[in-house]
Amino acid sequence: MREGRKFEKNDEVYSKVIRAGKRTYFFDVKSTKGNDLYLTVTESKKSTYNGVERFEKHKIFLYKEDFDKFQEGMQDALAKIEELRSTGEYQNDDNHYSSVNFDELG
Repeated sequence: MREGRKFEKNDEVYSKVIRAGKRTYFFDVKSTKGNDLYLTVTESKKSTYNGVERFEKHKIFLYKEDFDKFQEGMQDALAKIEELRSTGEYQNDDNHYSSVNFDELG
């Protein structure tokens, strides 16, 4: 967060960066001209194409009218993940990456 600074409209109010393996996630709280807050979530992934490194970015915008529903959906999905992990059928080790055979996916 940029403290000690007066924020202009359409400016970032808060930013959180999460580095997770080959991906980086940015959670940016911004304000509109009308003083409403919204959230952008950006996934950035480094990739190489024809020997040139680049960053692929995907972004979602979350507006105030959707905050509660989004949070509820996220909490529900994370609770389901914990429930499924506890069955022992799924990996419970966050540092374990399984290999994927794309031919099997059809």
